[in-house]
Order: sequence, then C-alpha cells, then structure tokens
Amino acid sequence: MPLPRLLDAVLDRLVVPGYSKMGYAVRRAGFRALPAGCLDGRTIIVTGAGGGLGAATVRGLVALGARVEMVVRDRARGEQTRDAVRDEHPGAAVDVAVCDVSSLADVRRYAAEVRDREPALHGLVHNAGVMPPQRTETAEGHELALATHVLGPFLLTRELRPVLRAGATPTSPSRVVLVSSGGMYTASLPTDDPEFRTGTYSGGAAYARTKRMQVVLAELLADDLAGDGIVVHSMHPGWADTPGVAGSMPGFHRVTGPLLRTEEQGADTIVWLQAAAEPGHSTGVFWHDRAPRPTHYLPRAAETPQARAALWTLCVDATS
Repeated sequence: MPLPRLLDAVLDRLVVPGYSKMGYAVRRAGFRALPAGCLDGRTIIVTGAGGGLGAATVRGLVALGARVEMVVRDRARGEQTRDAVRDEHPGAAVDVAVCDVSSLADVRRYAAEVRDREPALHGLVHNAGVMPPQRTETAEGHELALATHVLGPFLLTRELRPVLRAGATPTSPSRVVLVSSGGMYTASLPTDDPEFRTGTYSGGAAYARTKRMQVVLAELLADDLAGDGIVVHSMHPGWADTPGVAGSMPGFHRVTGPLLRTEEQGADTIVWLQAAAEPGHSTGVFWHDRAPRPTHYLPRAAETPQARAALWTLCVDATS
C-alpha cells in the first residue's frame, strides 16, 4: 500500500528520515515489483559504472533483462565489476567501454563509436560524479565538477540523440536519467560564475552547485528532446553507503554510517525510471524513492527564465 502523501512529504522535508534507509524501508512497502524481463531487448548506457551506485544500477538493469554498457575511466576496475555482475547474473549482456565524461573530446570520440555500432539506444544514465578537494580544470579549461556533472552529460546526450531517437517508439520512449543529489537543495543556480573561478573553492559547494544545474538541465533537455520520443528525468538517491561518499565525505560517512542506504537501495529509483511505465508518461521530473519531488522547497527560490537560458547557453557554447 503506497505511503500517504502527507507522511511521505514530511519524511522528505525532514531529510534525515526521508533520505536514510529508514525512509526507503517505509516507502518500499508501497512499491510495485518490476516485471521480470521488462527490459528485454533494451540497450542502456550507464556512466560511472565501475562501482557504487553505478554498479548497483547495472546489476538492477541486467536483472530485468537489459543489455548494459558500463562506461568507466578505469578499464580494469570496470572489467572486474562486469565479471562480478556476470557471476551474479549468468548470461547477462554487459560490456565495458572507457570514456572520461569530464573530457569533451573523449565524449565525442565515445559517442561516435556508439553511433557507428549501435542501431538504437533505449536508455542513458548519467551517474559519473566527482567531488574535487581543490579547484581543478580539465584539459579544455573547465572546472572539473562542472565538466563531469553538466557539460559532459549535456554533450553525450546530444551526441547520442540519433540512436536514442531510433530506440524510441510511440508507446516506449527512450529514457535519459541524470543522477543528482539531495545536496542540490542547498545551492542556487550559479549563473554569474559557473566555473567557480571566484571566491573560496569548496568541493562540497561545487558538487551541490552542479547537482542543482543537473536538475535544471534535465528540464531543459526534456523540452529539447520531447519531439524525438525521448524523456529526461533527474533524481536523487538519498544517503547511500558508497565508496564515493566514504572517500569524499569521511566525516559525514562516519556520523551517518548507521543510517546510510545500501547501494541497491540508492539505485532503486534509477532502475525504476528506466523500467517502469509511469516515468515513461512524463518528462523533466525530479524523483526520489519512485515519487516526484519538488525542486525547491520555497517557490521564490525557483530559477528565473533568464537563469535557465544562461545555463543552456553555457552548455551550448562550451560544447560547440
């Protein structure tokens, strides 16, 4: 039985119960099981798939019959994860591809390879993430978190547009999912200094800013791709116990350890967004635990049309 909306909203606004494993446990009672084989015949790409939420997403997708391409920076690590997935799911169709999502040149190379060999693509999950300890620029001169979370996903989505379009049908759209973070609630859309060139740099602040940008970008891409039978959603996984959290936020991990979700619990909504019927009937929505969530808790905090247009222009200009 689904959780009453008021109780669900209270859990969400209180953060600790809603984002932790407690919130997942309470809400899970109302989840409908995804049908076995519901992703048969669908090809899905997952970035940042070498471990953590990405690897859990791969496991969830192949369990439902999808063919999955794991995009990683470290081939050895990716192949180790792939072999573990195949051991867990004998016969799983899962492959490894190498691409550094923060490198626009590498994204173009990889996307061209995909277009050459894949007649159709049915899903794309942007999961690759970083939290730089100090400000770092890519070879192309972009701040690393911005390049990884925003510019790379924007470019990869647009470069793969032809094969995503080919994978869409009138009753089954292709699906793009951006894995954001609840931390985006603490940040506004940075329009004056998106590259974080001024002020005191903080990896946590850069992470939150770019995760906010992802949520807005999902809405913008949803409008841009609507005519091609492609839906775009963003989501946040709650607080999950991943190597990235342990390495980037050791203090947070130490304090919240008993409350953290498993990787599978964190990845549940990502898999659901690729597999369930409901998110195929909408686009540009922000999700958590299989339910739409507000992108702002205060209406006056919403981005202006000018700020949204500035983000789109930034992405287009940086990737042209």
